[in-house]
Amino acid sequence: MAARRALKAVLVDLNGTLHIEDAAVPGAQEALKRLRATSVVVKFVTNTTKESKQDLMERLKKLEFDISEDEIFTSLTAARNLVEQKQVRPMLLVDDRALPDFKGIQTSDPNAVVIGLAPEHFHYQILNQAFRLLLDGAPLIAIHKARYYKRKDGLALGPGPFVTALEFATDTKATVVGKPAQTFFLEALRGTGCEPEEAVMIGDDCRDDVGGAQNVGMRGILVKTGKYRTADEEKINPAPYLTCESFPHAVDHILQHLL
Repeated sequence: MAARRALKAVLVDLNGTLHIEDAAVPGAQEALKRLRATSVVVKFVTNTTKESKQDLMERLKKLEFDISEDEIFTSLTAARNLVEQKQVRPMLLVDDRALPDFKGIQTSDPNAVVIGLAPEHFHYQILNQAFRLLLDGAPLIAIHKARYYKRKDGLALGPGPFVTALEFATDTKATVVGKPAQTFFLEALRGTGCEPEEAVMIGDDCRDDVGGAQNVGMRGILVKTGKYRTADEEKINPAPYLTCESFPHAVDHILQHLL
């Protein structure tokens, strides 16, 4: 096996890793400062479809995280890029707060379905409308397929079960643009000058964060915050490069062993 290259980039998940909704993971702000004091490039990658990038920036600022907009790569950005590339008019099954990220996209007389996390829209009438579009040949674009995510009041269904229901009913396969899609991680690294083998991903989702990153050649660190549940690390093969208590512990490991 070829020797590992020196670490040059760290990709960090947001909700569940740095914060859970409006509460920061204890010690995360200080740990991020320690990581930034090194020579590595730090980027933030998120599957969130509950809010626009602007809303997300405001949330992070309130939590006192020093993060700039150009450091964040979201699955909403990836979805918009694909919609523009395919030149389709999407039915947008996303949270209303995420709509600003699709500003300027033509949505009348839709001929595609874009689905993210949209609890207010996941009811029979709307899903049936999407179902009929797909039967007529419209492509299904899933912003991501997470099974569930962590809220302040506990775990909650993600978009994955609803995407899967539409796939099952129409005998089609969705194009997934967010984590764990390989293209998502490669796009996030674009502009850093780093190869996947020179990067590590830190996240609370064993499949979407860690498994997806490791499938493109990165190392994956699973943190036991957010949506993590006991023995999650046993659900993927290969197992995570490292499983640790939280983001500050992940940073400690990077500083001590990877730099």
